[in-house]
Amino acid sequence: MPISSRTYTAQSASGRETPGLFTITSQEDPRRASNHYAAVVTQQVLILGAGFGGLELATRLSDLLRDEVQVTLVDQNDSFIFGFSKLEILFGRRTRDELRCSYRDISKPGVTYRQERVTAIDPATRQVVTDGDSYQPDILVVALGADYDLTATPGFEADGYEYYSVTGAERLRDVLQSFSGGRVLIAILGVPFKCPPAPYEGALLLHDYLQSRGVRDATQIDVISPMESPIPVSPETSAAIVKALAERAIGYTPGRRVRGLNPRTHRAQLKTGEIPYELFIGIPVHRAPAVVEASGLTRGGTDGWIAVDPRNLATPFPNVYALGDCADAPVPRAGAFAESAARAVADDIAAKINGSGPIAPYDGTGSCYIEFGGGLVGKVDADFLSGPAPTAPFLGPSADLAAEKEEFAATRRQRWFGS
Repeated sequence: MPISSRTYTAQSASGRETPGLFTITSQEDPRRASNHYAAVVTQQVLILGAGFGGLELATRLSDLLRDEVQVTLVDQNDSFIFGFSKLEILFGRRTRDELRCSYRDISKPGVTYRQERVTAIDPATRQVVTDGDSYQPDILVVALGADYDLTATPGFEADGYEYYSVTGAERLRDVLQSFSGGRVLIAILGVPFKCPPAPYEGALLLHDYLQSRGVRDATQIDVISPMESPIPVSPETSAAIVKALAERAIGYTPGRRVRGLNPRTHRAQLKTGEIPYELFIGIPVHRAPAVVEASGLTRGGTDGWIAVDPRNLATPFPNVYALGDCADAPVPRAGAFAESAARAVADDIAAKINGSGPIAPYDGTGSCYIEFGGGLVGKVDADFLSGPAPTAPFLGPSADLAAEKEEFAATRRQRWFGS
């Protein structure tokens, strides 16, 4: 059944016409249409979060339903930076300003961006409060990503570094510029985490960087992970990564987790034993944003993530979806999978509005590019849900795939920002 399509537009406290319920376009004699009532109505879609998933969803809804939806895209930041670009910041290739894509450049028909911080979500009523307004849309999509909990690992905030945030990558970059040698310990502190290849990319690119500075021979690099292999779904990819680490004399210890750091002695504490380090780089514990946890959306989800139907990313609440890193979907937390999830959500919304019936189930597909250093990039093409078992063949590494990765970013910049 199509979504109901007659009601009124809500006014926000600030006086703006907020996506309260509908924007209504009158095609009737104005004497017959009361204030804000009309024969033609537009569904209001509110997207919280403008990462890969939010950007692709807003764009696809504009393409599919520009005359039937009004999309409001809310994010607390003023710009987007590709997650993999943080490696460019980390090793001094590019700056934040060179990489940022301003949300103000979004010019898709029917899409409005607002820079606001979400402070409360009531999924039962689809009521959303931000630091600038309040909303009650017809359709709510939560794509707020994952937060990094540095305090979850004792001592990490005081004596560790990370490069999963832009600020963290800049801070570590400044330290690496004067690093003169010793043990660098790179540790995955919790599972799941964004972009499973990223810790190994960091190690491989760090090898190149330290070589260029002439201090690689004075440095021992070790990677430690609670996982039994780098990319469990793809033995080919895991083997290629482990081989590349060994070729560069980078230590790799799977199946062990760092439980804390001693800032005084500079030692990482494991369940049994300790590892000394001069520089500790951690992949922080990930968690759903506090506003999501407080909303009740995570009830029924695994390990504090939002429970969703894997077929269409719908939550148990009517007309509320979740996608990307905050969703408990059976796929990795990576931009490519948030993007494919956004396409499934857009198609489901279109089917509801048009009354066209169920969509094909979300296939859980995505391609991840992996930096191997020396200008070479590998790729794993993963399909988690369309067949009887996940598949994830590995390609490369090669210079051609490095060029393909650049094209991947360029096409998204053009599609989402027109630049």
